[in-house]
Order: sequence, then structure tokens, then C-alpha cells
Amino acid sequence: MTTFALARRPSLSPRLFVGGAALAAVVTLWAAFALSTRALETAGLTTVDAALARFAVPALLLSPFLPRTVRALRTERPLVIALVLLAGLPHFLLFAEGAHLTSAALTGLLVPGTVPLFVAILLFLREGTVIRGRRLLALLAVVAGVAASALLTGGTADIGGICVLVTAGLVWALYTLGLARTRLDPIGVILIVSVTSTIAALALATTGFLPSRILAGTADLSGFGWYALVQGVGTGLLSTACYVIAVKNLGSSITATAGALSPVLTAAVAVPLLHEPLTSGLAIAMALIAAGVAVFTLSPATASDRPAAPKRE
Repeated sequence: MTTFALARRPSLSPRLFVGGAALAAVVTLWAAFALSTRALETAGLTTVDAALARFAVPALLLSPFLPRTVRALRTERPLVIALVLLAGLPHFLLFAEGAHLTSAALTGLLVPGTVPLFVAILLFLREGTVIRGRRLLALLAVVAGVAASALLTGGTADIGGICVLVTAGLVWALYTLGLARTRLDPIGVILIVSVTSTIAALALATTGFLPSRILAGTADLSGFGWYALVQGVGTGLLSTACYVIAVKNLGSSITATAGALSPVLTAAVAVPLLHEPLTSGLAIAMALIAAGVAVFTLSPATASDRPAAPKRE
């Protein structure tokens, strides 16, 4: 595949239905990921413990497909593999640190909210692709919503946490573009991300670089089991598979932009669940992001938005 796949509205209704359903699942599961990561400390687990729950579970469940995936990797380019692997431990550690320094609502807003901006910038730098018209205005609304979330929400957030979360958004944007180029199927993507991240997390824990209550035998097993369900099965397995399906059916730009809707759900649930206040600044940010996503997704792509048909090398 010689070019990154830029989104356009699919012309086939079954493809639109499958991609839309997968994207709706992604938004819901991402919100659960943000909420559970923010609640990490109350669960009695360290960051590396949560990483093990997040990646080891799908790695074990999908291990029978490992030989097939290894064979498929022989035809994949190293750069594409490197971009896909960014969705593993690198993104998780950035996301967890940002969640620790800020709030669940802000975490949910900044990461998916900055992804469409970074995707647009990276596509421009890579291919000279320019987004115009209503889609550009919609993207600017999303950016304005992200800025409002950082400037108006207040609370315990600091500039360091905001910078960490924005970096996590850049990492996920790179992964999204790599995902549009990979020849791996959803199972293959989940496996290489989960296996490499599990190995890396175990290395960090056993060397003492990051503390682990699981390895020390002091972790709350019920809390770990809950995390294994939400993050391992929900985020590690289901959301990754759905994200791959959404990108393949809807394209990278629409998927990245619509993913910014997850903060709205995150913030709404964080109010009763984590007792976080829904401030006026946060409400403004949510409204801007939701409106921008809706306009971007429903607006037709211009001629400059559409790439040449992909082909095998």
C-alpha cells in the first residue's frame, strides 16, 4: 500500500453500517478505559500492574493465532510495524501518567480530541493532503474544544499533565496512520501489540524500573480481575478489534475524528461515578468537540481529501 488511507464516506451501506457500529463500540470502550485508568490508584494497582491486565489477557486469549501472525509479519514493513506497536505500552504509559496528573474528563477529552488534529497534520506532511471546507471548520471546532478543556476546566490539572496527554494523542495518531497501511488483520494487530507490550511490562516490573504489586504479592486480586475484564477484554481485545474494523471501513480521518466523542461519554459518566464536577468550561469543550465531530463525519470529502486508490506493492 503506497499511500496512507484518508477517510471518505463509504458508498456501500453495509460497509457504513459495519464501520459505524464498530466506531460506536470504540467510543464506549474508550470511555471505560479512561474512567478505569483514572481510578487506578483506588483499585490498589500500580501502572505496570494495569498494563499487564491490559495486554496479557488478549495475548493469552489469542495465543493460538500467534504462528499465523508471525508468518504475516514477514511481509510487513518495519516502519508500519513500529507505528502499530505505538498503540501498546508507549501509549498506555503516557495515558496513565496523564490520567494521574489530571481528571478523567480531561484525560478523555485531550487524548482523542487531539488525534484528528495530528492525523490531519501528519497526512499533510506525508502526502500534502489538505482538508478544506466544512471539514476544516469542523476540525477547528474540535481543536477549539480541546483548547477550552485545557484552559477552562480548572481542577487539579497542570500543564505537565496536559502535555503528557497531548503527546499520547500524537502517539495514537501515528498508530492510526500505521493501521491504515498494515496488511495485518485485527487479530494480528491485537497480538503483536499485546505480546510485545506484555514482554516489555514484565521487563519493567522484574527489573524494578516500575513497581508491581502483582509481582510483590500485595495486589488486590479482585481489583486486578476487574481491571483484566475492563482493560484486558474490553480495551485490549474488543476496542482494538473494533478500531481496526472502523479504520478499514471508514478510513483514518473519520475514525480519528469520531473517536473524539468518547470524552463526552467519559465526562458524563465521571460525574456520578468518580464525583468529578461538570464545570461550564468542560461543558463548552464537550459541545465544541461533539459539534465538530458531527459536522466532520457528515460532510462529504472534497477532491483534495481523496487519495489515489491503494495498491499492493
